[in-house]
Amino acid sequence: MKKITRLLFLAGALMFTAFSMAQTVVTGTVMDAEMAAPLPGANIVEKGTTNGVSSNFDGEFSIMTQSTEGEIVISYVGYTKVVVKFSGSTSLGNITLTPDNTLEEVVIIGSGIIDLAEDRKTPVAVSTITANQIREKAGNSDLPEVLKQTPSVQSVQAGGFGDGQMFLRGFDQTNTAFLLNGQPINGMEDGKMYWSNWSGVLDVANAVQVQRGLGASKLAISSVGGTVNIVTKTIDRREGGFFQQMVGNDNYIKSTAYYSTGVNEKGWSFGALFGYWQGDGYVDYTQGQGQTYYISVGYQPNDNHALNFMLTGAPQWHAAAGSGSIQSFLDNGRRYNSWNFTGVDSDNNLHGGVYPGGRNIYHKPVANLSWDWTINDKSELSTVLYGSMGRGSFAQAITDRNTDEFLYVRGSNNNHNWYGLVTNYNNQLTETLNFNVGADVRLYNGIHFRDIREFVNPNINSVSASSGYSGGETYYLTEAGGINPWNVFFNPNTDHLQRFGYDYEEQINYAGIFTQLEYSKDNLSAFFQGALSNQSHVRTEFLNVQEEGESEEGDKVNNIGYNLKAGAAYTITDMHKVFVNAGYYSRQPFHSFLYQSDRDGNELLDPEVENEEITGLEAGYQFGGQRIQANLNLYHTTWANRTLLGSNGEEGDDFLSYQTYGVKQVHMGVELEVFTQPFDNLRVNGFLSLGDWQFKDNGVQKTFDNNGDQVGEDIEVVIDGFNVGGAAQVTAGINASYEFLPRLSVDGAWNWYNDMYSTGSLTKATIAMPSYDMVDAGLSYKMLVGKDDRNSLQFRVNINNIFDEVYLESVNGNTAASSNPEENYKGVNTSNTGRFGYGRTWNTSIRFNF
Repeated sequence: MKKITRLLFLAGALMFTAFSMAQTVVTGTVMDAEMAAPLPGANIVEKGTTNGVSSNFDGEFSIMTQSTEGEIVISYVGYTKVVVKFSGSTSLGNITLTPDNTLEEVVIIGSGIIDLAEDRKTPVAVSTITANQIREKAGNSDLPEVLKQTPSVQSVQAGGFGDGQMFLRGFDQTNTAFLLNGQPINGMEDGKMYWSNWSGVLDVANAVQVQRGLGASKLAISSVGGTVNIVTKTIDRREGGFFQQMVGNDNYIKSTAYYSTGVNEKGWSFGALFGYWQGDGYVDYTQGQGQTYYISVGYQPNDNHALNFMLTGAPQWHAAAGSGSIQSFLDNGRRYNSWNFTGVDSDNNLHGGVYPGGRNIYHKPVANLSWDWTINDKSELSTVLYGSMGRGSFAQAITDRNTDEFLYVRGSNNNHNWYGLVTNYNNQLTETLNFNVGADVRLYNGIHFRDIREFVNPNINSVSASSGYSGGETYYLTEAGGINPWNVFFNPNTDHLQRFGYDYEEQINYAGIFTQLEYSKDNLSAFFQGALSNQSHVRTEFLNVQEEGESEEGDKVNNIGYNLKAGAAYTITDMHKVFVNAGYYSRQPFHSFLYQSDRDGNELLDPEVENEEITGLEAGYQFGGQRIQANLNLYHTTWANRTLLGSNGEEGDDFLSYQTYGVKQVHMGVELEVFTQPFDNLRVNGFLSLGDWQFKDNGVQKTFDNNGDQVGEDIEVVIDGFNVGGAAQVTAGINASYEFLPRLSVDGAWNWYNDMYSTGSLTKATIAMPSYDMVDAGLSYKMLVGKDDRNSLQFRVNINNIFDEVYLESVNGNTAASSNPEENYKGVNTSNTGRFGYGRTWNTSIRFNF
């Protein structure tokens, strides 16, 4: 009996010892790299288990592990995960988390609608710019400037506030899809983007993700170059906000204030941002001013439902920069603006009697209601209902053709009412299969007309204009709509009798369904995706009709479009992954391509414009080390069956329009993106993009007169082998940031652009442009204030084009270099139209976070 008791005692002691050895304790403190402050609420999990804890208010944690050795995973929303090994009971000391370069940890409302690359296990070619990067780099620039440190992206600043353009893999903005929290925001009529309407989006952005090529989007969207996802603030988990004041070159000032209540005990949250800006512009006489507002109301009644209402807008006006020959800029300087009038007498004159020749005036509030419903552990439904009402015009100064006397300001109005719904159901069918299905509905009404914006000449208070109705009556237009974007929005011109030149509307309705099935097991993942849509068009004419007050509706057009995408990825090891993707798009033509002339009538083009055909192939390799990560992508995109429209610009009987059919472009290239962190306080990143973009085969051109009748025979347009212009086919960049004291850092970026070609007529080959490079630099400092570690003062200085590089940013024309060197600029004939890029610019800001 004693022997048995002794054996039981020894066995119990051994079991207790073994159990005690397994129950080791690991402690540490989680710190914010930016603030050098504790991160409360960070997640600490023993890898391979569900065993986890959270850090306390001081960032401290203590976890009892289930194994005597292994790895601890530390994560926090918006920061890079850190994995630390442990052996036995130990203290890990301070674990520093840095802002994440992806969106893997960002939690947002409408997550099922916003197609982020991290939501799919099969990769795409993607780059993500985080909120902190946006806040530091944006300054007084548009979004394209913030994205220029990503592969195959080029930003063209264009002249005036908000007039910037972005190219992605050689495709312009009309052929790149832009999404705001899952909502398509490219123009429904022509795919265009106007950044002046979105000047406040960077103030509320959580992140911007650039998906090059096929991307991860499930919508049947008009994406050739890729997709840009803009993800804004929705619900902040805790109370806080900021005040920011910025000043910059050419009298630029911007004031912004933001406050969020955080989520209260009943699940409600509220956030609001308001801002004001104004400036003179880098180009002469391109003044502008505007406001920004953002309001968000969230409600989380329980763990299964989350709702958020958002309203945002950016009413603004800004003067436009006129174009000119390269020689005119060489004679007058790169700030030259040919489009202005001097010596007129009006209270609205700017800069001592100089009135802008053109001015953009617009107010486009956007509202959406998002709902996330977690149905059960395996399925969820996300829906966003949205709408926008755009009101505004391009106000152009009109002069007498004979005397050059300044008469009045004419408004070319482009109003719209746009409503839509996007919904997506996700179901984890099995451990290896995930299924998505959803719908995308858009209802769009475009309203286009010309009217009077201002009477500037004191001797003129009315304008005579032909009504356009049969009978040729003449009306004297005496009402002016003004140039205040708030007035334009709340008092739009709804009187057809006060319109002239053109007056028509269009109704564009879009309905699509999409689905995706993804397989993932062990090291292999694969997906298949498809979408089908119908887009209908109806045009209604109000001016060129038989009787005053009547309207004439044209024939309805329905176009079916679809896309198919598939891909697979294989994880070789934890550090190495490869993938291939392929896709085909049958894309409906834009509304502006369907009718003989948007301003003359409802007659459809004959022959009818067919769907464009886009075929994409891409492959990639991803390397993920502890101190270095790299992405290598190869792509081949064929854009076929394009129809290009143009005209000779004349009026009346001399008007001719041109339609070029069967145009094909092939864009292929290689992209390398590298992220390194040689030391804890040093980051060095870089990229290289090598592209080859050309027109292939030849096109067929038809010529039509003012009545829509073909003139002459079909002409073959020889374009095979022409280089695609507009953007640099070879780009490279290096950027680095170094924190040489706690919360005091300096950063710099170098960009190089090569193999650039002009845009212009297809009948002549594009011309080569000179390459250029630029260096930008910045300095940041955060000073902790008050008792709460969240309170801080942040100082930021940006200097762009620090060495004041002089470079041609764009050229429109096909005139070859002259034999006379004095008529050329760096090999480009100075008779071509062009624009020089901005010289040295700067901005500095102070921001109080609380």
